[in-house]
Amino acid sequence: MLSLTLSGNCSLLPRPNNRRCALFFARTKRTTLVTSALTRETVAISQDAMADSRNLSFPILVNGVTGKMGKAVAEAAVSAGLQLVPVSFSSLDKPVRTLEISNIEISVHGPSEREEILSSVTEKYPDVVLVDYTVPNAVNANAELYCKFGVPFVMGTTGGDRPLLYKTVQDSNVYSVISPQMGKQVVAFLAAMEIMAEQFPGAFSGYKLEVMESHQATKLDTSGTAKAVIACFQKLGAIFDMNEIEMIRDPEEQINMVGVPEEYLSGHAYHVYNLTSPDETVSFEFQHNVGGRSIYAEGSIDAAIFLHKKVQSKAEKKIYDMIDVLREGNMR
Repeated sequence: MLSLTLSGNCSLLPRPNNRRCALFFARTKRTTLVTSALTRETVAISQDAMADSRNLSFPILVNGVTGKMGKAVAEAAVSAGLQLVPVSFSSLDKPVRTLEISNIEISVHGPSEREEILSSVTEKYPDVVLVDYTVPNAVNANAELYCKFGVPFVMGTTGGDRPLLYKTVQDSNVYSVISPQMGKQVVAFLAAMEIMAEQFPGAFSGYKLEVMESHQATKLDTSGTAKAVIACFQKLGAIFDMNEIEMIRDPEEQINMVGVPEEYLSGHAYHVYNLTSPDETVSFEFQHNVGGRSIYAEGSIDAAIFLHKKVQSKAEKKIYDMIDVLREGNMR
């Protein structure tokens, strides 16, 4: 489920002295400009779009199927009619050797086998596209591996040394989609923020920014989406230091203060950005909440399909992001 809310308050009344989290996530009356709810059950995918994705069927390897996000992407790939390569990798020396996903038995290999296995995969599936959902400290090593074998890839994992990641891909001339956010609707929101920052620099000059982001306890790094949105607010003149991001990873706080449904504790992304004028008479709040992983899994599959088309057409540009995927259109 994804919900996106934007609200503004220009009241001259003093603000209540509540805890920041209670202030951000309180169920108060607000002027809602944009609200969208997406669930797997309510998203309608046309038969024509499904047929098109099957016509574009190609082999896809998901690295990280032992994790919940990787598993969700693998399931989405099969649902979209793509050919799931029955291979994945693990950072563990002695990983679980096999895993069944959508009735397909996946063979999981440790670090010492990666090069040999990937080499055999590229020989058997020369047009394979790889999707990475591993861990932040594996981003750069994995990208080097993919580039070494010339495998086009979608990097869904956040973190790592991003400048080095881009340099590795540029030097190898390998096709890739690199984005800190794979949810198409959230990416559209980010694009709108970037346009606003570019066209109206300083619009929030002097405003104080407060940011909270809540994710499942297993997410180790700060949200890349939050950082991207903050960068836009900074261009708009808001005062904020990235070290001030309040990360909430405690399940009890997520339920009681943030309002995350218990069913989404293991996979969610709730973000709130609150702007307050210097005299505290004006405030704006931007909020987007995602429950579950389907929005990222579906976006990742769209990115893989997009990348496959670019490889097949021998496109001149090699490095893309989700904005490019959105602009291309024709998504499922």
